[in-house]
Amino acid sequence: MLANNSNGLRMEIITEPWFPEVIQHLRCTFFADEPLNKAVNLCRPGDGHTLLEKHSLSSLRDGISVMAIANSGEIAGVVVNGILHGNEDTGRALDRLAEMDDEKFRKIFTLLYEENLKIDLFEQFSVDSIFEIRILSVDSKFRGQGLAKELMRKSEEVARTNGFQIMKTDATGLFSQRVATSLGFVTRHEVKYDDYLDQDGQPVFRVGAPHDRLKIMYKALC
Repeated sequence: MLANNSNGLRMEIITEPWFPEVIQHLRCTFFADEPLNKAVNLCRPGDGHTLLEKHSLSSLRDGISVMAIANSGEIAGVVVNGILHGNEDTGRALDRLAEMDDEKFRKIFTLLYEENLKIDLFEQFSVDSIFEIRILSVDSKFRGQGLAKELMRKSEEVARTNGFQIMKTDATGLFSQRVATSLGFVTRHEVKYDDYLDQDGQPVFRVGAPHDRLKIMYKALC
């Protein structure tokens, strides 16, 4: 356990027995609500998504993700974190996308991986691993209470405890960008969705306002 927050929610590292409940939480929140997922109509609230769940579980197994538990025992919010071991990780992940049949999933992660390969935080900060915030999700009943910021703050504690020197996140929406900025993250690279075009010169994503760009953001911990 990490601690209780000011709203009486219990903060904990997400351990394997919680994985099914965390995935169910994500099905009802992040999978449908995240701006890029919503733009391509990836899935409906409550529905599962095989590739997203596989991606989430792979990150959860790194053992550095955090959840907020209400007094009722339900999950109020989660932040799914993972460990990056070099741009080679991203390059291999991009290569694997070609083998996947889900065009909507491929579109989203092609954008994320291609834009990440345009920078090299590993070289910039002379590190071998980076703490990456991959999914930030708060149940609608608990929004407006600062929980997203608290989850990210707890993630920073976990990162520092585990000796990481750099945190990063691919912030796809305005709200997560604001939270990251408030915690001292800075933008290393960004791309406007209207400028990310397909081979016919049309935007790949029609993302609803107020979300207009992807920001790759980082925070140095040393």
